Amino acid sequence: MRVKVIGAGLAGCEAAWRLAEEGFAVELYEMKPLKFSPAHHSAGFAELVCSNSLKANRLSSAAGLLKEEMRRCGSLILMAARSAAVGAGGALAVDRSFFSDYVTEKIRSHPAIQVLEGEVTEIPSGPAVIATGPLTSDALAEAISALCGEPLSFFDAAAPIVSADSIDRDRVFAAARYDRGEPDYLNCPMNREEYEAFHAALVAAETAALHDFDRPAVYEGCMPVEVLARRGLDSIRFGPLKPVGLRDPRTGHRPWAVVQLRQENRQATMYNLVGFQTNLKFQEQKRIFSMIPGLQNAQFLRYGVMHRNTFLNAPRVLDAGFAVKSSPLLFFAGQITGVEGYIESAMSGIWAGIGLSRALRGLPPAIPPGDTMTGALCRYVAEPNPDYQPMGCNMGLLPPLVEPVRDKQARYQQIAERALQSFSAFLKEEGIREWPGEFSLTED
Repeated sequence: MRVKVIGAGLAGCEAAWRLAEEGFAVELYEMKPLKFSPAHHSAGFAELVCSNSLKANRLSSAAGLLKEEMRRCGSLILMAARSAAVGAGGALAVDRSFFSDYVTEKIRSHPAIQVLEGEVTEIPSGPAVIATGPLTSDALAEAISALCGEPLSFFDAAAPIVSADSIDRDRVFAAARYDRGEPDYLNCPMNREEYEAFHAALVAAETAALHDFDRPAVYEGCMPVEVLARRGLDSIRFGPLKPVGLRDPRTGHRPWAVVQLRQENRQATMYNLVGFQTNLKFQEQKRIFSMIPGLQNAQFLRYGVMHRNTFLNAPRVLDAGFAVKSSPLLFFAGQITGVEGYIESAMSGIWAGIGLSRALRGLPPAIPPGDTMTGALCRYVAEPNPDYQPMGCNMGLLPPLVEPVRDKQARYQQIAERALQSFSAFLKEEGIREWPGEFSLTED
């Protein structure tokens, strides 16, 4: 049987891969390179736009747990991430080009997947997964909006990237918070005077005009740094510039504030400013971000940009398996569903693929238990919510332990171990193949 997948981002590639591996003939539609969204520039699949980080690796973190659940389902995105990994302390970060090339080659070479280039402007007929992402084209967004009965747009923001050789290494130090993992982050320490001068410049800076949009509502997880700074003098010092877990080796003390730089590619020639999504004008970014110690002569390889994000009111439209309630052979996946983040989007692609496969085989939906990170996110998408907003993976989505554990890391570790036991039992019960082993960045 032939199925359609619309969009070759992370979610769409996971859905297409899963359906093809399940024995279905897949038509994968991608509008690039014939048409690009405002934020995309590469013709490759699974293009990472806002960040090259796929979040923490440790199992006791929400992201680490979700990635392990995805790995047990044979995630294509994690295979690519393992192949393209770059140093990022305790996080999983990738070389964006290597990552996209890996996914593109796997998809294009799969005998059951046919890639069709061109814009899709209508809801497809027949079994399909729509995974057009936060930058869905206007025509298709209008068709989806008609299906949902309400508008879909809000805004997202991306951080700038600087050239590694323009960073003043005498002013920065390498370290990961709490010495977790290798010291792959470069840290730009600020004293109180430097911080307050930076904050004053940031809150007074001129932002770029947002054409065709009025007063965007920005999701908290991608809040532009200048918007956050306007909430108070210490707002960013307790946010992306928090110095907790870091000591400047030159002074032996914790700085007043710290800007972290994360390696962007394998060659370590580029670094991005962690948490610095922004809508400042480019000349303002150059002027103000050059006030950061170590970046006074920084060469900006990419300035931060603000772009449209698109998601639907999932609780009204979707069930917990990402299927449209009124059309059980039509699924959505990715950030358009309201899961927030790269790995969360990829996860939804896996489960949309599994869900459509099961529906076509006459099997009931298979939703992971609520004590797993996958199951918790699936349920978040479907549970009634009068103020539905995007959600990324976090431990707060999971039920507490029966016996309380005071130490947070020990508590999270036990919650993760419980989740994986529950997840494996679920896969076995539903007859879904579980990939053996544990998540590793060095596994072949």
